[in-house]
Amino acid sequence: MKDLDPVRQILDMKIVRGRKDRKLWLSHQKYIEKVLDRFNMKNSKTISTPFAGHFKLSLKQCTKSENEKEEM
Repeated sequence: MKDLDPVRQILDMKIVRGRKDRKLWLSHQKYIEKVLDRFNMKNSKTISTPFAGHFKLSLKQCTKSENEKEEM
């Protein structure tokens, strides 16, 4: 067995280690890009989540027909 240096990536997850801060960050960016590509959503509009507090969802915003569901 030999030492292969600190791991930087595993299962398409990027691993970043902050030794000073004693923190570890995992990034799923490559996986997310693969999923977006698979479902033809690479050029879709982005939004940060969760919604801001002033966004309210109501029954008026629900889809009312099969055509509207397909559009979504």
